[in-house]
Amino acid sequence: MPILWHLAEGPLRFGELRRRIAAISEKMPIQNLKELQADAIVTRTDHKEVPPRVDYAMTPFGHSLCTALAPLSAWGQKHVERIAACKREGEAAREKVEA
Repeated sequence: MPILWHLAEGPLRFGELRRRIAAISEKMPIQNLKELQADAIVTRTDHKEVPPRVDYAMTPFGHSLCTALAPLSAWGQKHVERIAACKREGEAAREKVEA
């Protein structure tokens, strides 16, 4: 989903997309972008330049997916504090067990 949200704003180069998504390895966005491209949600444009430049952009079909995901995003934003508190409680419980 983070890839979709960033590409919904407009086309991005791979490096820019990776920088915008915190704590992500290089392998995961490559795999996700290939899957999204295979599903016709994202397009990949190779500009055949030196240095290499490849842009990723959302297709109209991809934009329709973002529209469908918007309520899920709104729910997450509404409950972000509760979700964070649950994560903290879970981490504290794990630390107790490990200690």
